[in-house]
Amino acid sequence: MNEYKQKLGLIRSWMTDRKLGALCLQRVSSFAWATCGAASYINTASTEGGASLLITQDQQYLFTNNIEAPRLEKEEELLHQGWDFRVIPWHMTNDAIADQSCGLRLAADGCLPGALDVSTALARMRACLSPEEIARFRDLGGLCTQAMDAAIRAVKPGMTEYEIAGLLAGESEKRGVQAIVNLIATDERISFFRHPLPTSKKLASYAMLVLCGRCRGLVCSLTRFIHFGPLPDELRRRAEAVARIDAIFFASTRPGQTLGTIFDRVVTAYAAAGFPDEWKLHHQGGPAGYEPREYMAVPGSQDRVASGQVYAWNPSITGSKSEDTILVGENGNEILSAIPGWPVVKIEIDGQMIERPYILVME
Repeated sequence: MNEYKQKLGLIRSWMTDRKLGALCLQRVSSFAWATCGAASYINTASTEGGASLLITQDQQYLFTNNIEAPRLEKEEELLHQGWDFRVIPWHMTNDAIADQSCGLRLAADGCLPGALDVSTALARMRACLSPEEIARFRDLGGLCTQAMDAAIRAVKPGMTEYEIAGLLAGESEKRGVQAIVNLIATDERISFFRHPLPTSKKLASYAMLVLCGRCRGLVCSLTRFIHFGPLPDELRRRAEAVARIDAIFFASTRPGQTLGTIFDRVVTAYAAAGFPDEWKLHHQGGPAGYEPREYMAVPGSQDRVASGQVYAWNPSITGSKSEDTILVGENGNEILSAIPGWPVVKIEIDGQMIERPYILVME
């Protein structure tokens, strides 16, 4: 309850600074953020859920229908948390948000008639995590690493990408984590596509598994590779190069640094590794939270890293990639998605030895 009260105070202070009378939150991510982890979705792929929130300077309302209200009240315990439920029959149009915000300067986390779209600013708020959120992120990181490790070690040549995706989804769901991004590629498809949706293709020797796992609203991301048989020299070179680039991301993501400065350093590292244009072929990641990336790091960005933020960087070189979720601390960074016993590359950057995941080789 303390986290909830502090979050409401933060939101209302932010609203006061911007002279807003009411804030409407419709996105699944924003709903989870404001309620300290509650789920408003029915379809896990939906951006907007089956309930919305309206926060004013003295009230906090929850708008939903009679289908969703019992679960939100009894299992998510949002009535006890302090939300004023406004429930209508499922077959009726809900005009209550407009009614309750009438005469107030209204903002929203997306497109809403008559409201100011403040989605960009809210993403930056969601990226600054409370101690309670950080504790939940640590728990989530552990669950995601367990799911990935169990799934990838069960992969065998001859499996289809669909089957591999099923392994990853199953290992995630059995731990209470939703695999909201479940990307699988095998062999040549790893080089062809940066976002490979699984297909019926069968694995010959090389597989990539990508997971963005969600639990209580927060999202943890990681990627791992498995190879059956000796690694080709060119693949080894690319894997080691991208691990070094990721280590530079890790070392550079420190409080006060701008994302633009970090990006410049990484672009230089791509060139030094002999792959000067690879960074242009895929985004490099950014702050995580209630979205896989709350916003992307781009060249010239003046956004600054802060202690208590979580970042998911994902540098890639055609045929290889490195991705983990890290927590920025006052005295150092912590890898939330490190898999115990996984093969690593040890790289010295700025006087510190950094471990980045390597390819799991099955001879």
